[in-house]
Amino acid sequence: MFASISGRIAGLGLIVLVALVSLAGLLMDASHQTTESFRWVTHSAAVIETTQEALDHLREAESGQRGFIITHEPAYARSFGASVGESAAAIKRIVALTRDNPPQHARARELAGLMARRATTLRGPLDLGRRGDFASAVRAIQSGTGRDLMDAVNVRAEAFLDEERRFQKERVGAAEQRVARGERLALFGATIVALIVLVGFAFLVRSIRRPLKTILEAMTGLGHGVRGARVGPGMGSIEFRRLARGYNDMADRLERALDEQEQSEQRLQSANAELLQNTATLQKRGEAIEILGGMAHRMQAARTDEELASIIQVFVPRIMPDLPGTLYAHNNSRNLLLPLASWGDDATLPGGFAPDQCWALRRGQSHFVSAPGCDIVCGHAHEGEVYHCEPLLAGGEVIGVLTLRGSVEGESRYHLTVLTENIASALVNHRLQRSLREQTIRDPLTGLFNRRYMEEALALEIARASRSGTPLSLVMCDVDHFKRFNDEFGHDAGDAVLQTVAAEMRSRFRDGDVVCRYGGEEFTIIAPGTNAETLLHRVEIVRQAITELNIRQNGQTLGSTSMSFGVATWDESMARDGSTLVRAADAALYEAKRSGRNRTVVSRLAA
Repeated sequence: MFASISGRIAGLGLIVLVALVSLAGLLMDASHQTTESFRWVTHSAAVIETTQEALDHLREAESGQRGFIITHEPAYARSFGASVGESAAAIKRIVALTRDNPPQHARARELAGLMARRATTLRGPLDLGRRGDFASAVRAIQSGTGRDLMDAVNVRAEAFLDEERRFQKERVGAAEQRVARGERLALFGATIVALIVLVGFAFLVRSIRRPLKTILEAMTGLGHGVRGARVGPGMGSIEFRRLARGYNDMADRLERALDEQEQSEQRLQSANAELLQNTATLQKRGEAIEILGGMAHRMQAARTDEELASIIQVFVPRIMPDLPGTLYAHNNSRNLLLPLASWGDDATLPGGFAPDQCWALRRGQSHFVSAPGCDIVCGHAHEGEVYHCEPLLAGGEVIGVLTLRGSVEGESRYHLTVLTENIASALVNHRLQRSLREQTIRDPLTGLFNRRYMEEALALEIARASRSGTPLSLVMCDVDHFKRFNDEFGHDAGDAVLQTVAAEMRSRFRDGDVVCRYGGEEFTIIAPGTNAETLLHRVEIVRQAITELNIRQNGQTLGSTSMSFGVATWDESMARDGSTLVRAADAALYEAKRSGRNRTVVSRLAA
């Protein structure tokens, strides 16, 4: 009974009996009015709290919308609907709570309308973003319509809250006035009960003032930004305990709302940081692509393997720094991967290897060993070595393989992918260029160099011989009685004779000698670094070997043949274009023919 203020007042009334019935009635009325005042204070606090909650949820929805449009993260979009719904529910409660106050009720309804419009403007860009049209969503946000509407919401909300705080303050003042009135009534009736009534009322006032002060101090602290301001235990009465509990619940919800707002801001900052990081990554990729573009242009212009290797050695370390490596190109004729270029610690080119020794070529995809024992080791690598192999393929055909000594991590994987595509394209282009060049300088029937190449090579070798002072000789030769094969066996037989003779000469002369088909059944051999006397012995071996050939074509024996040879050596008195040397060798060949064929004659100029 005495746990509540009304119980204490009733107990005090029983003490003063009938004499104080009227006084007790007044005191009870005062107590009731005080309780009512505090109920209205609680009512105002609930209105303020719910308003803040509605605004916070609306701001959370706005943060979710912006987070989704900026980061394209669906989690932000999913939180938007919940935040809008909670905001709408909160403002609906505010409208219901203010029905007893028409002006505030009108303001609440106006605020609810503005917040509903703001939710609608927020949903528009969000829907655009969900459909993937983020550019339009960003333009809709940047138009400023939503910001103006949010400013209007904040202005109306602040006016509404200011009015409610004024009501709260007035109600707290009214409660204090009613408490003071009770005190005066108690003092007025003290003439009857003297000290008992005085002590009783003093105790009653103390039991009200103390918890009220505690609650007001907590509210003041919260108003000054002390988020942890709470009302402690020991309120002394049920009413104040309930009021304290209600205040503490309100303060807890407000603190949670602020924490959620801070978390939303932190998430937005994290999204911004991630966006900046992605921008930096894209910038690095752009720089790498620019370097790759320069590398690709130069590789497309390369004419020799040496030029291609030098380009790769210059540009690959810029794209994949601190990763030494070797580029192997596939040699179709030998079916080997041969080193084309290397850089870093791999500056000394190792030997080649078969395609089946590389797991990257077997699997048709990247193969790497990031730590000893973590994966199978390629046959061309060493046990315990950390390396990365990237296959170079074009249309399913092996072009080569890029081997890097070290581990390729993070953004370097993207650089490596683009790098291998560029190198594979360049190697394919290089092959095509070389094949086309071979077709222009080779005789299609015999596979020997043609007359055009012979003339270019002869002029080049004459220039070298002139600079270095080394000898240079030329052999002119043709097949004896070649017309007989065409007349007896047909032109296909003649082609077989030329192919057989060409193969024999190609196998007999040195690798440095240039064997060419001059025209018809006539051939030319450029022999750098050799004079006529030294070359004569070699030519005689070739001539004898040709006489021993037994030429066959389609199972038919064509018989044997022979060749006549003319040899001449270049000297400073001859023309630099090689025409004089060719005439001298041709004259020697004519002399061999006239002397009975199947012999070698050295030009008198050479002698």
